[in-house]
Amino acid sequence: MSTIFLTGGAGFIGSFVAEKLLGRGDTVVCVDDFNDYYDVTLKEARVEPFTHNPNFTLYRKDIRDLAAMKEIFAKHRIDKVCHLAARAGVRASIKDPLLYTEVNVDGTTNLLECCRIFNVKHFIFASTSSVYGNNKKIPFSEDDPVDHPISPYAATKKATELIAHTYSHLFGIRCIGLRFFTVYGPKGRPDMAAFLFADGIMNGTAIQVFNHGNMERDFTYIDDIVDGVLRSIDADELRYEIINLGNSHTVKLTTFIELIERGLGKTANKEFCEMQPGDVPKTHADITKAQRLLGWQPHTKIEKGIEHFIQWYVNEYKRS
Repeated sequence: MSTIFLTGGAGFIGSFVAEKLLGRGDTVVCVDDFNDYYDVTLKEARVEPFTHNPNFTLYRKDIRDLAAMKEIFAKHRIDKVCHLAARAGVRASIKDPLLYTEVNVDGTTNLLECCRIFNVKHFIFASTSSVYGNNKKIPFSEDDPVDHPISPYAATKKATELIAHTYSHLFGIRCIGLRFFTVYGPKGRPDMAAFLFADGIMNGTAIQVFNHGNMERDFTYIDDIVDGVLRSIDADELRYEIINLGNSHTVKLTTFIELIERGLGKTANKEFCEMQPGDVPKTHADITKAQRLLGWQPHTKIEKGIEHFIQWYVNEYKRS
């Protein structure tokens, strides 16, 4: 069993990763700053089940605080780092690019520096499909050029891939960057499409449908993403790799909304809008590399994934 330093452990993906790691007997040293980007009570609820587990330690710290990160590394014998903490969201990054640079770039560099100092040789980190920007070649492959990001968020994530490569080359740290494709499921972020649409439909308020509905996304269910993360944590033979984790099937935005309407038994009031700055009309993952290097394969169809999400949403956010 290993001791895993997990950042963003109160986040959507991070909390599921923590659950799986603890379930298989690993020790989890979790860091999360519980910032107010969205409802903090949801973050608290995600980690609450672990708080009495002797193999789980929670630090309410910011990854920008290098001194605090060094203290944690010094206190625990860390075997591997799973770095999922970040400022997420394309549109929010346009409003506050400095914050995104500080957290995503500086914070990641702090953690890699801790790995160097404390001789931790395995570093898994979250990247994003947003790095592909307006690439015309579909599906998106890890070999495609990603030199033209169209949002600060995407630019910061591409920067973390480059910084990780530098530390891998100079100090022998095994780095695996995972480009996530539109993750959804129970306990998901309130600023993501599934939650926003469900909330609007249940409240009877208009939901914004961007690019007049002419959008396609490679929606990837949380269980499949977590399986890919754990496989990456266990992939000790890889040196430096960037790997797509996506469902490898696109779903039209209108179809996605229809599935949520069907699950809730209500019809959405749709407000059709123009494309938002920094957004792209289509994402689609080539997962050949994940299949080859990790033996990874997504299994959750969109219909079943939305069903699970709706069950959770209705239980947690019932409307009278």
